[in-house]
Amino acid sequence: MSEQNYLKKLLDGVEVEWTELGEIAKIKHGKDWKNLDSGAVPVYGSGGVMGYVNKYSYDKPTVLIPRKGTITNIFYVDIPFWNVDTIYYTDIATSKIIPKYFYHFMKSLNLMALDTGSGRPSLTQAILNKLLIPIPSPDNPEKSLAIQSEIVRILDTFTAL
Repeated sequence: MSEQNYLKKLLDGVEVEWTELGEIAKIKHGKDWKNLDSGAVPVYGSGGVMGYVNKYSYDKPTVLIPRKGTITNIFYVDIPFWNVDTIYYTDIATSKIIPKYFYHFMKSLNLMALDTGSGRPSLTQAILNKLLIPIPSPDNPEKSLAIQSEIVRILDTFTAL
């Protein structure tokens, strides 16, 4: 069973509000890393870790979403990192959504269906910001986050198998 099917099954029977990604996370661009010194901070591009530098661009749990290239490579990162311009990072409203829940949802999507590139696969902020994310128990934030945590626990276990 796919991750998307598991997610749907886990949300079955729970009140859900479909919320636009732009309302729960801000999508941020990456930056050039060529002038940074070597270090221990991973540098992410759409293909994954490209190297290591001495500075970070963000240091909170996030979901990295490729902008160009391998657009299906979604990453969950919970350590300081640097990202280049081929991959977005997300500044997540953690009072509304758990970053790892957001990650599992993004992994469940067919991102190639959102491709806007003519030759090289591409995702735009405009398209991503309109994606609808299922938020369980929207009127009770504490319950919503508890449900999301349980879903993450189950999906992490499923993924580890």
